[in-house]
Amino acid sequence: MYSAIARNKRNTVFIILFFLALIGGLGWLAQVVYGPGGYGIIIMTLVIASLYAAFQYFMAGRQAVAMSGGVRINSKAEHPRLWRTVENLSITTGTPMPQIYVISDPAPNAFATGRDPEHAIVAATTGLLEIMDDSELEGVMAHELGHVRNYDIRVSMVVFGLVVAVGFISDMFLRMAFFGGGRNNNNGGGNPVVLVFGLVAMIIAPLVASMVQMAVSRQREYLADATSAMTTRHPDALARALEKLEAYGRPMRRQNTSMSHLWIADPLKPGIIDRLFSTHPPIAERVERLHAMGRTF
Repeated sequence: MYSAIARNKRNTVFIILFFLALIGGLGWLAQVVYGPGGYGIIIMTLVIASLYAAFQYFMAGRQAVAMSGGVRINSKAEHPRLWRTVENLSITTGTPMPQIYVISDPAPNAFATGRDPEHAIVAATTGLLEIMDDSELEGVMAHELGHVRNYDIRVSMVVFGLVVAVGFISDMFLRMAFFGGGRNNNNGGGNPVVLVFGLVAMIIAPLVASMVQMAVSRQREYLADATSAMTTRHPDALARALEKLEAYGRPMRRQNTSMSHLWIADPLKPGIIDRLFSTHPPIAERVERLHAMGRTF
């Protein structure tokens, strides 16, 4: 159990380092193609991406709740089972009680967000509450609180900022390739070497960035599963919950790809090809890992 958590943390660090190396490689390419001014592109892009990521970091929770149509639960009387489950998990883990939201949607799902445990939000759909028994609901909520306790929102925002940076840099390459700016191009455009570099950077770099973002998101899902198993000491309950999500899953009424990585199961219910680029690992693999963890108790 502990080794699974440690492995996922190490993998996430390696992935982010690879991401930084990708941006460094684009910086080197800018320096080679555009001369001494190339680093200015990288610095400007990283500053803009960092500011944008910082804005998202503080506003992501409110945006997620607004986009999902969640309604805040202010007392145990409104949804006693959900409130009691989250309250007990908060006491068990020693974390502050998060804000609780319920989303009126028959699609079973749940998500958590918040920049730290003091500003956490957890939400569940009415569809989830209908099909989960008490132990399964506890496993799902422990998974969501695990995201908060593991500060996954911070990791997600760092990666998000880097994705934005790669996109800006690639777009800059393309524009400069077509409209000039190479040090060997005094007429302002048409340099075939610059054009080739721009096209390659535009096509390859965002694709690699998206794949890294998916890898980080998948690692955090595995980590939250392991955290839930450690908290409840009942990984098989979360495994059953995931199997129900697979069996009863359907597209959310209010779909938004920008927050699809927050949900415990992909809210878009993608096809076979889309799953290759999904932010979530296959449920079958998650269930298998949880059963393996259960055998170690």
